[in-house]
Amino acid sequence: MSNALDLIDEAIADLEAKLNLPPGGSLPTSHDSALKTKTVVSKDSVEGKKGITKKEPKKKKKPSPEVSSSSKKKGAVANVDQPDICKLEFKVGKITKVWAHPDADRLYCEQIDCGEETPREIASGLREHYTEEEMMGRRLLVVSNLKAKKLVGFKSHGMVLCATKEMDGGGGEIVEFIEPPEDAPPGEVVTFEGLPTPEPFSGAQVEKKKVFQACLAGMKTTGDCVAAWEGHAFLTSKGPCRSRTVKDGVMR
Repeated sequence: MSNALDLIDEAIADLEAKLNLPPGGSLPTSHDSALKTKTVVSKDSVEGKKGITKKEPKKKKKPSPEVSSSSKKKGAVANVDQPDICKLEFKVGKITKVWAHPDADRLYCEQIDCGEETPREIASGLREHYTEEEMMGRRLLVVSNLKAKKLVGFKSHGMVLCATKEMDGGGGEIVEFIEPPEDAPPGEVVTFEGLPTPEPFSGAQVEKKKVFQACLAGMKTTGDCVAAWEGHAFLTSKGPCRSRTVKDGVMR
């Protein structure tokens, strides 16, 4: 009798193993069994035959702060609520090379140290007012965020800032550089007395919004030759910028 019971236990154990049941577990319904058998065949045996390997799902890359930050978007406009003059960038510069433009009687071509990797090349209509010797080594202000333009074939990367005034009696005009203090370093960006720190626009934005033209009416020298915009002096860390003799003149 014991041999018969042993045979029955072995048969049950064998059946449990074939049906993937735990020892003593209940039998599945015919539907569940068929479904499970079908799943095992389609998932295990078929993938085994075809040599298919499971791939881990790709993890999504986290966007870098620089990409996700709205302030870094390409073409983002600087603070539009600041005064117009703060949308321009004026840098301290020093002329390191100057020569007469070969195809324009009124133009000089200059290389100007603005504290950048290479000197800026700028063309200026100053041959009626300065000799090459007077130009060489001159310290001045450069409007440095204007869009580069060709002047009679010479690409000019900005402009130099001057004060002008008609001579007494109408005998022409006086033109003088706006000059920074002697110890202001090349490349220093000008600020404006009583105004927030400038957030300069790009050259394209300055041109599109006509920012320089909007500032011209307010750019004048004071009674003591200090450069100012609507009364706000042009300042460096070493003091204000000024012309040598032009009082109450316009700046351009």
